[in-house]
Amino acid sequence: MKTIAILGSTGSIGTQTLDVIRKTAKEEGEEKELSGQRIKVAALAAGGRNLELLLRQIQEFSPELVCVYEEAKALELKIRLSEIGNHTEVLAGMDGLIACATLPEVNIVVTALVGMIGIRPTIEALKAGKDIALANKETLVTAGHLILPLAKKNGCAILPVDSEHSAIFQALQGRAGNKLHKILLTASGGPFRGKTREELKHVTVEDALRHPNWSMGKKITIDSSTMVNKGLEVIEAKWLFDAEPEQIQVVIQPQSIIHSMIEYEDGAVLAQLGTPDMKLPIQYALYYPERKSAVCDRLDFYQISSIEFRKPDYETFPGLPLAYDAIKAGGSMPTVYNAANEWAVAAFLERKIAYLDIAEIIRESMERHSVIMHPSLEEILETEQEVYRILEERK
Repeated sequence: MKTIAILGSTGSIGTQTLDVIRKTAKEEGEEKELSGQRIKVAALAAGGRNLELLLRQIQEFSPELVCVYEEAKALELKIRLSEIGNHTEVLAGMDGLIACATLPEVNIVVTALVGMIGIRPTIEALKAGKDIALANKETLVTAGHLILPLAKKNGCAILPVDSEHSAIFQALQGRAGNKLHKILLTASGGPFRGKTREELKHVTVEDALRHPNWSMGKKITIDSSTMVNKGLEVIEAKWLFDAEPEQIQVVIQPQSIIHSMIEYEDGAVLAQLGTPDMKLPIQYALYYPERKSAVCDRLDFYQISSIEFRKPDYETFPGLPLAYDAIKAGGSMPTVYNAANEWAVAAFLERKIAYLDIAEIIRESMERHSVIMHPSLEEILETEQEVYRILEERK
């Protein structure tokens, strides 16, 4: 039996993770109550904005420990649980996240938190010898130089949950020590594929949130539309697969059927295909190396008329080439890239800046930053706050 903690249980990845567990248990004919399941949920953590959903998750999966990051919301949940006679332990804040991530019986920590808040719990989980099902991009983008050596030192697996990185990870299973020539990281191109910068001048929040293929949270949907999400994935891929920037090639694949590919030294290309559904990579990470019954729709090749490939438009979507610049600068620069984007996306969602301002804010932030090579965790977090402070003054 595997025992897991889910950090970010009420978000898109967190809810789908619980759905995978639920559906996999049902497919295998286990008890409705999920007793005797191969995966036990020992801890859940959430921000606190959706207590009703968290309450339902607690009642269904009976975790030993729960964290609500907002202290007032944690207190509210304690009261709600006591009223129904449920005595699940409830903690708050960063200490609560770390307690969930380091719970002794937990084998795998699903890091589905949004933002750099996920770094410290991931580090503590690795120190405690936990495997990581990684859905928090910021962890490797900003602290890959800390995370990978720590995982290696403690014998911990980092199992990618992003569909693209999961595809690469799956394709690499038969590598047998052969030299990797190139990673072909696919992207749908988002809702503005084929548009010009002139056409993007008056994009609204509603326009940017209409992704053609994937159902995701607001932040990642905006990131997908600007292709900054793909830039973050390029940086992640560098760390996950020990690749140089020039070995990572982004390819637009509008149908989101090919989730990514690898090319070996002899020119052979291996691809992982599937429907655009996050449940498959989540399930693969949870049950690795075992494959379980399908919990999402299967591809019907008779219904696929064509699979297209296009080159990214770096001029219209400068957020992507800026990611390569961040990798090449190294050190604290990827943190600046990530933090400036987080601030800009939040400002755009609040309708305080224009859509095209997002990439310009990232560029400006990177241009004014003096790189710290091999930053410590404290320096990474300080860099994030410094970027926020400067951008707040920009208003």
